[in-house]
Amino acid sequence: MRRVLTFVALALSPSLAASQTTTYQNYGNSTYGSNGTTYQRYGNTTYGSNGSTYQNFGNSTYYNNSRTGSSGTYQSYGNTTYGSDGTTIQRYGNTSYINRNGERRTCQRYGGTTYCN
Repeated sequence: MRRVLTFVALALSPSLAASQTTTYQNYGNSTYGSNGTTYQRYGNTTYGSNGSTYQNFGNSTYYNNSRTGSSGTYQSYGNTTYGSDGTTIQRYGNTSYINRNGERRTCQRYGGTTYCN
């Protein structure tokens, strides 16, 4: 589920339509984004430097952002994750396709690094 949390965090980033590539590096329980956002994971909870919190229970991930006031749920079934905000994430091997409100992003994971466009 750690991988799902990473892609949920990516799906909730401010804009999927950004033309630049964002890179995320994983080191132990920490993830560092080239956009300046960092995430720390403790047990089933992940905290983002952007005010976000993610809690994982089974196939469900609950998120809350104290800065924006947004919250919701993501449910995973097989290789597809559905968000209460209409986001879908489909995973095939090391590639994930994120669709949020018609904005699309593709992410590829190589070892401890994830590249998203």
